Amino acid sequence: MTAETRFRNARIVLADSIVEGSITLDNGVIAAVDEGPAQSGEDFDGDYLIPGLVELHTDHLESHYRPRPGVFWDAMASLHAHDVQIIGSGITTVFDAVRIGSDPDLPDMGQHVEKLTGAIETGRRDGWLRSEHFVHLRCELPAHDVIAQFEAHAGHEHTRLASVMDHTPGQRQFRSLDDYKRFYKDKIGRSQVELDAYLAARQAEHDRHSAPNRAHIVARAKELGLPLASHDDTTLLHVEEGVADGVAISEFPTTLEAASAAHDAGLAILMGAPNVVRGKSHSGNISATDLVRAGLLDILSSDYVPFALLQAAFVLPQRVDGLALPEALATVTRNPARAAGLEDRGEIAVGKRADLVRVRVVDGLPVIRSVWRQGERVN
Repeated sequence: MTAETRFRNARIVLADSIVEGSITLDNGVIAAVDEGPAQSGEDFDGDYLIPGLVELHTDHLESHYRPRPGVFWDAMASLHAHDVQIIGSGITTVFDAVRIGSDPDLPDMGQHVEKLTGAIETGRRDGWLRSEHFVHLRCELPAHDVIAQFEAHAGHEHTRLASVMDHTPGQRQFRSLDDYKRFYKDKIGRSQVELDAYLAARQAEHDRHSAPNRAHIVARAKELGLPLASHDDTTLLHVEEGVADGVAISEFPTTLEAASAAHDAGLAILMGAPNVVRGKSHSGNISATDLVRAGLLDILSSDYVPFALLQAAFVLPQRVDGLALPEALATVTRNPARAAGLEDRGEIAVGKRADLVRVRVVDGLPVIRSVWRQGERVN
């Protein structure tokens, strides 16, 4: 974008207030924010103008790539469909979470990672992606090949975040084996005998690989300057381990105890926006809204429903006394941008990138009318 652009008659959501006025863009950057009426510019008719959303952890690309068990779609087509839905949800910066590390359900994960990250690299290089895409490596620590896959992708320019996670039955999110069995028995279609054998094999992998894999990935991330997140912190020991490893973000803590400890240690706390919209966790863990009330939530992630990110930001002020819309929107804009080291975006202020979303609230639902990335209309 080279020409100057102005929007007027907008309800502009700033870092700590909402003003009615106009905004001027110049060469993809916010050049001016003015209160009061203006005579020129695109008329927003009183709609909200908010910063483009910043998403740090979405598994949605993988759901397009693997729409059914055993079905793998073309990676470029998957990325295209994902990108359209992401930008249509107001997300102008997205960290696509790509799981690395094979297991019995996905024994050849390395080839899938190559296809997905290759598609993202191609889309970025060729300039057809509407949102700006980065890669978030979700490192499954019990996997025998997670180190090899990490080394193959951690140094890429588009890889900007890694998380260490362990979904072993009896650990973290699934510390209750009974809960795990209830959650997965029908999902994976095994008899009780088969399920018990499966659980034993998963736990043996954890005992053999998790600790050395974590030590290697943490050390290499420090060497590469790659920010780290911990996943599903449940106990004080989990948080202490993360702090010792230098993680910056605690993703989806499952208990109030872990969230409180992470907050006290200065970690950014990330929770799922679907948790907010639904009013509870899908797996029975701590409510994200309760963490907001306790002052223990910094960032929301759409996780598995892209539009939930914007929806949750508008829902939260209705559910949490004293929480204003600018503060709620910070959890999906400024806070994740800062946590990822992207200081050029995430708020409407002079000099920041013109990543913007026009929103109208219809019967309580935030409806996206237009999206701009670096001043260019992309939706």
